[in-house]
Amino acid sequence: MKILVNGDWRDVTANVLAPVLQELGYGEGAFATAVNGTVVPSSARAQAVICEGDRIEVLAPMQGG
Repeated sequence: MKILVNGDWRDVTANVLAPVLQELGYGEGAFATAVNGTVVPSSARAQAVICEGDRIEVLAPMQGG
């Protein structure tokens, strides 16, 4: 299915956020996720169902000042 990830259309086979992130190569790093503008905590990623056309944002923390 096609989903929008950080502004780029991507094809994925999984329909749950945790395996989608694995499929896209994000692994277990420290990052925040949102689906269609709603934050999904890491503890809820294994239950967050993804549908065709959903918009996923993956944000990594940045250091600096």
